[in-house]
Amino acid sequence: MIDFSLTDSQREVQRTARVFAEREILPRIHELDSTSTYDRSLYEKMGAAGLLGLPIPERYGGTGMDYIAFALLCEEMERADTAFRVVLSVHTGLNSLTLLQWANEDQKRRYLVPQARGEKLATFGLTEPGVGSDAANLSTTARRDGDRYLLNGSKIWISLADTADNFLVFATVDKSAGHKGITAFVVERGFAGFSTDSLHGKLGVRAGNTGILTFSDCEVPIENRIGEEGEGFSIAMSAIDQGRYTVAAGSVGLAQACLDASVKYAHERKAFGEEIGRHQLVKQMISKMYAGIEAGRLLVFKAGWKKNRGERNTRETGLAKWFTTDHAVQSALDAIQIHGAYGYSDEYPVERYLRNSKGSVIYEGTSQIHTLMQADYLLGYRQDRQLRMPQPPFEGEM
Repeated sequence: MIDFSLTDSQREVQRTARVFAEREILPRIHELDSTSTYDRSLYEKMGAAGLLGLPIPERYGGTGMDYIAFALLCEEMERADTAFRVVLSVHTGLNSLTLLQWANEDQKRRYLVPQARGEKLATFGLTEPGVGSDAANLSTTARRDGDRYLLNGSKIWISLADTADNFLVFATVDKSAGHKGITAFVVERGFAGFSTDSLHGKLGVRAGNTGILTFSDCEVPIENRIGEEGEGFSIAMSAIDQGRYTVAAGSVGLAQACLDASVKYAHERKAFGEEIGRHQLVKQMISKMYAGIEAGRLLVFKAGWKKNRGERNTRETGLAKWFTTDHAVQSALDAIQIHGAYGYSDEYPVERYLRNSKGSVIYEGTSQIHTLMQADYLLGYRQDRQLRMPQPPFEGEM
């Protein structure tokens, strides 16, 4: 049975995240976004507050909270700005939780612990210039050379590319084996043959860093291989489940921010002698925002409930990601409409919400990919096998 009531601990996470956002992010976000400025110190403050290791067990340096608490954290961070949910997606969801699931004990001690404590920033490298949704067709290669691998190729659209310390990357060791030839590695900044660069001119998420990874005979010790050769695709897909969950939860927060701004403006702005909130079509847009937020949050909580039980959740997480990201875009469009001409300027935050919302319907599987996935489940063309799932991060009762 799913219980929708939040525990005291979960509510405390929600409160702590909201206070952090109000104190550290909101006073600066207009400046950071308008100047496309990335400030690592804000992410370091998130780490110091224990937010970057929230769903990681205490024995590995984390807080040991469950996935519902993690969803609430993602929601509150994106309610402030998408860039701060993105760091939770790549650092915690795609990287740290994947190491928790697949890394050996030595790798967890070397990488997971400092990441959970916020001492190191981490990210995830799968997307390539010619490879987006077709993740099984990687061009980046890894060749075994004694007690090391030599990586060659590049990755693009990598969040925290120019600032992360650790990178979970994927390369092909055997092209003839298709997706079974993909292998996962942890690459450290400073490894010989590894370099990064930033991308500029993004539509949204301007307060975050996004860039390119380049490998030129990059030397990676064999002890930095995650799992066995050929397990990389399974590792990547399990990571994507975690990433999609954070995106879905964050998109609920973005839609909530649109609703908050719209309700406030609907009371402030008058037309034809009364608040515009009295007008029926404005009411319609606001009520649709609310309905989608409630539905999306329930989809996220269902996926989180399965995660807490250690169950495969690809279908549920994919549905949540598809629904919430599409709804966030529509909420932002409606929020701009409610704000009228002011919504078209940066005097109000809703234009930033629209710019930020668009990325989420592209990365972690486009809306079109998720449409096909859900249809394939319904038609019986797709059936997920149970991957090796991690134990729930929390210890004791929730």
